[in-house]
Amino acid sequence: MNAPPILWPAEALWEAVSPLLPGFTVEVLPTIDSTNTELMRRARAGQCGPTLLVAEQQTAGRGRLGRSWQSDAGASLMMSLGLPLAPRDWSGLSLAVGVSVAESLQPVLPAKGPGQPACVGLKWPNDLWLGCGDAPAGDRKLGGILVETASFVAPQSTAAAAQADAGPGTARYVVVGIGINVLPRGAEGMRMPPGSLQEVEPGLDAPAALQRIVPPLVAMLQSFEAYGFAPMQPRFAARDVLQGRAVTLSDGHTGTAHGVGDDGALLVHTAGGMQAITSSEISVRPSAVPPV
Repeated sequence: MNAPPILWPAEALWEAVSPLLPGFTVEVLPTIDSTNTELMRRARAGQCGPTLLVAEQQTAGRGRLGRSWQSDAGASLMMSLGLPLAPRDWSGLSLAVGVSVAESLQPVLPAKGPGQPACVGLKWPNDLWLGCGDAPAGDRKLGGILVETASFVAPQSTAAAAQADAGPGTARYVVVGIGINVLPRGAEGMRMPPGSLQEVEPGLDAPAALQRIVPPLVAMLQSFEAYGFAPMQPRFAARDVLQGRAVTLSDGHTGTAHGVGDDGALLVHTAGGMQAITSSEISVRPSAVPPV
């Protein structure tokens, strides 16, 4: 027996977002290789309008550092938002996206204690985890964020152009990809067991999560364009899963995480002193190494 069709809130999202992004479109595809890849293909072909692309299934979904992200229809929310953007400074964009998504899914942090829902936390630089601050939940990944920009200057024909005189930034087409586990899934082949939205709010499905996430995300991106990451830094800190924990970097260094700076850099106290980690190519993992 075939599963019932997924009812996506495409019209409601268009009505909510189009006043902020003239020319905004919403597309839902039953299957595609990757929503990020598709929007990047379109951008390179000159299609640079603001677009929300949702896939019910991805065959070649991509995460950070080339990791794959695949899921069955309805089991995950898989979406990409593409639009021209012209911030003064791109630093911290993926962190700001994470703050927006986490707050949309869970506006108020739950109280600590038995029976409370899992906290939607943020792991530098672009992951949603279950557990926040000093209330970890077993280091389980809820979702991931992949931000990409096209390698050319986007046409100044959208809302970004109207803000071009607000700062020296050059508009580029940015694609913000978000993948979130909606239903519980197995941990085969994974370094950590995955988390799901059902642990945060039972009954929350992919269409409802999408409707919660997208309008605030658009507003946040426009705010980031004007003000950068600094105003978001305290909100990231409230959900920082690495704060105060021993960490191991992919280059072999170890230390203790001390939050992020107002430019989004991860601050790690190592044997050589405090380091500001900015490279997206450096992977950071909690570890059992004693703090420095």
